[in-house]
Amino acid sequence: MVGKMDYDEFLILEEGSEAEIVEKKSRFIATVRPVTNEEEAAAFVDEMKKKYYDARHHCSAFVIGRNAEFTRSSDDGEPSGTAGRPMLEVLLGSGIRNIAVVVTRYFGGTLLGTGGLVRAYSGAVKEALALCRTARQRFGVKLKIKTDYNAVGKIQYLLANNKVDVLDSVYAADVELTVIVPIEAYGSLCKEITEATGARAGLEEMERLYYTAYE
Repeated sequence: MVGKMDYDEFLILEEGSEAEIVEKKSRFIATVRPVTNEEEAAAFVDEMKKKYYDARHHCSAFVIGRNAEFTRSSDDGEPSGTAGRPMLEVLLGSGIRNIAVVVTRYFGGTLLGTGGLVRAYSGAVKEALALCRTARQRFGVKLKIKTDYNAVGKIQYLLANNKVDVLDSVYAADVELTVIVPIEAYGSLCKEITEATGARAGLEEMERLYYTAYE
């Protein structure tokens, strides 16, 4: 039995972004990218340091795992708590997982103070996140449905009614449909199909998995 906490929905990045803000002549360039582990996040930070080799700071943060199991942030020379942690808080608040951000700062000659740095670094991340494309990850069941031609219309109606996507369909002597069903609808849909077809449809659970759900 899968408990509810085991399949909470979460967001992932489909496409990263870059945004820039200017505060008192200091440039803050935020680059956001999807990552799947700490090694990828570290390589991303190194890449940004090489790209903007002449910048003074490259502050970073990342959130990995659907329950934010792995998080890290770096102030990279800025006063403690003024950059990395505020950036991380923005990432956590967005609900997006498997994500990393680097904010590169070109110093403009004017000190911003602690509050000004926090606002600038978190603001740059927010600007970049607003440009990202995300996708929702839901937990569901990949289900194979085997039926005869007489019942396929009823099954397709039930699938559409439950907003279930058909991944694959094979029309031969019988009809075979492969679908992904949201976990919360799985039990009731199987019951509906069984009742609608007089228990003639074959239902085979293939696997339970996270999948991308487009609104």
